Amino acid sequence: MSPDRSPQKLAHRFPEDFIFGVATASYQIEGAAHADGRKPSIWDAFSHMPGRVKGGDTGDAACDHYNRLEADLDLMAGLGVEAYRFSLAWPRIFPDGIGEINEKGFEFYDRLLDGLKSRGIKAFATLYHWDLPLALMGRGGWTDRDTASAFAQYAGTVTRRLGDRLDTIVTFNEPWCSVYLGHLMGVHAPGERSVEAAMAALHVTNLAHGLGVQAIRAERPDIPVGIVLNAMSVMAATDAVTDRKAAERANDFNNGVFFGPVFEGVYPPSVLEGCRDLALHIKHGDLDTIRQPLDFWGLNYYTPMRVSADPSAAFPHVATASAVKPEKTDIGWEIEPLGLSHVVRDLYGRYKLPKFYITENGAADNTDVENGAVSDTMRLDYISSHLAVAADLIAENYPLKGYFAWSLMDNFEWAEGYSMRFGLVHVDYETQARTVKQSGYWYRDLVVAHAAG
Repeated sequence: MSPDRSPQKLAHRFPEDFIFGVATASYQIEGAAHADGRKPSIWDAFSHMPGRVKGGDTGDAACDHYNRLEADLDLMAGLGVEAYRFSLAWPRIFPDGIGEINEKGFEFYDRLLDGLKSRGIKAFATLYHWDLPLALMGRGGWTDRDTASAFAQYAGTVTRRLGDRLDTIVTFNEPWCSVYLGHLMGVHAPGERSVEAAMAALHVTNLAHGLGVQAIRAERPDIPVGIVLNAMSVMAATDAVTDRKAAERANDFNNGVFFGPVFEGVYPPSVLEGCRDLALHIKHGDLDTIRQPLDFWGLNYYTPMRVSADPSAAFPHVATASAVKPEKTDIGWEIEPLGLSHVVRDLYGRYKLPKFYITENGAADNTDVENGAVSDTMRLDYISSHLAVAADLIAENYPLKGYFAWSLMDNFEWAEGYSMRFGLVHVDYETQARTVKQSGYWYRDLVVAHAAG
């Protein structure tokens, strides 16, 4: 291992109060899809449709975390992590999206939070990581304004019941994915391919965020609230003016439609012009509601977005440009750690932003178990090189306060099913056996060295 990959050396580059954690999401790990009053989400329905998910995989069992909670909490404690970023399953708490509360759902999260507390692990909760109750889809899902109000009710209820044990609350995880992958590209639930649907979902999601923040603050003004955005590190393919302008449009379409309303109360003019449907959904006062002061935001970063101009394409009139670096993860994503610093510098140059956490970062490395061990050196190199960039950003005075590795364990990787492994811990889906990987031990050594000071 080269010296700059030394967990001890890297640990000392981070401030004493920096938080190292791991992240997961409810539908990806919990399983128990029909247990204790939970009703289906849009992902239950989507994954059961033929041809939607690789191998016909579903989240019915996933990592069976719902039934293996204590063992998984012990696993986390064994890695020494200081914080756990998880999401709550809306359909466990309000099986129909609104109306009657399911106490059994809350009991599971009570056990989770009490288990974290007893192990000294901070609880970073996400309210929405894509598992919309299916009952709400029948009324239009994220294209229906009433869903924003339903989300606010859910947010307030969760905060009232669990807020005494939460360290932070996030409204949405990666709305880019639920809006664009779900409504424009059709590769995520609910599987729509319509710019009209995407623009409706975009605005309703932003509105739900604002209403959700208000609901959380009404219950517990003391809990730090934020949003997690997978901001694209947009890079022009060449220095040609056409490509640079294409990158600006791509920035507006992928980043500006969230950062603009949330932090400035405005949508990018280019998107309002290029996607006329968007304006139809904006009512008086909406942008004031969306622009709630936030205590922090989360950045999920994996790979850069390289673009070139393509006048024949729909707005933002761009084409995907070739990767520059030859190294790729097993899902095919270009490995470019400098994309992380590129997007952070760009965003802080454009917007007045609060402190932030890297709430997801990691690699699909499908190395299997051999003689009881997993030598996932590509993932280890990926995480260490990105953490080195994170340390550089702190040295440049960017207000980065923590890092969450994606993911604690291998899990249901959405449209890729179980074919892609992102975990620090290997999961054998036949037996549900957990095996800590080389990257997991390395991360534990980093956290231990950091805690030792």
